[in-house]
Amino acid sequence: MPAAAAPRSLAAAAPAGKAKLTHPGKAILAGGLAGGIEICITFPTEYVKTQLQLDEKANPPRYKGIGDCVKQTVRDHGIRGLYRGLSSLVYGSIPKAAVRFGMFEFLSNQMRDEQGRLNSTRGLVCGLGAGVAEAVAVVCPMETIKVKFIHDQCSPKPKYRGFFHGVREIVREQGLKGTYQGLTATVLKQGSNQAIRFFVMTSLKNWYKGDDPNKVINPFVTGVFGALAGAASVFGNTPLDVVKTRMQGLEAHKYKSTWDCAYQIMKYEGPLAFYKGTVPRLGRVCLDVAIVFIIYDEVVKFLNKVWKTD
Repeated sequence: MPAAAAPRSLAAAAPAGKAKLTHPGKAILAGGLAGGIEICITFPTEYVKTQLQLDEKANPPRYKGIGDCVKQTVRDHGIRGLYRGLSSLVYGSIPKAAVRFGMFEFLSNQMRDEQGRLNSTRGLVCGLGAGVAEAVAVVCPMETIKVKFIHDQCSPKPKYRGFFHGVREIVREQGLKGTYQGLTATVLKQGSNQAIRFFVMTSLKNWYKGDDPNKVINPFVTGVFGALAGAASVFGNTPLDVVKTRMQGLEAHKYKSTWDCAYQIMKYEGPLAFYKGTVPRLGRVCLDVAIVFIIYDEVVKFLNKVWKTD
């Protein structure tokens, strides 16, 4: 059997090579675990990012910046206020990461060459497919609920008492489509997100392994590569994230469509509004992607020892 090739992309944990491809079932388990752990660590940055994106310039801005947002939230709601909406992401992050990694491995296993190689371009395509799948299956309803919960906290009299009560109220008032607001923006965001991240990760891992396809990548290096991939996705698609957030907020009714939302932001708030929340999102995403890649790779290594799929 010829030596396996480098571009294991995300699945660096399993040595590249046709006989060593990561089974989608392993990817689903490893991805789900990684996603659940990651969101519990990084949620406060997601909360602040969402609040800043919902803080429209058309109205007197409520927050002066990241520090002021944290200060006001802790003052009004305590430390727990920074975790408002966490439950919706915990319930969603596990299946989201499971779908993402499972779909990526399924697609990449079909697109590798005879030696198990996956080049950067194919990694981008597989990442795009994984992002679209997670957007439709999990991310759109999860993100809609999360944004509504966070936005609701800004109201004088919050009406959602918890995750299940909030979901029940949203569905009762708006039907199931109420959990699919901003689907177009979410698909665009998640598709571009994962396309960029997988492209960067594939490229970096291929470069690092060089002519030694079986070179082991330690967790620290994986984390650095993950952080770089996360940063690239933030600068590449934050405008889509801002539009998605607005389309899922409690004021979404004033936008006729995703494109109308983008037009109104540009018209009334200017181009810089498309990068609201970039700094907290950058911190959250870099940490998110680094943690997820590290945990994913390490769990796959463990599963390869206890679950034989060759």
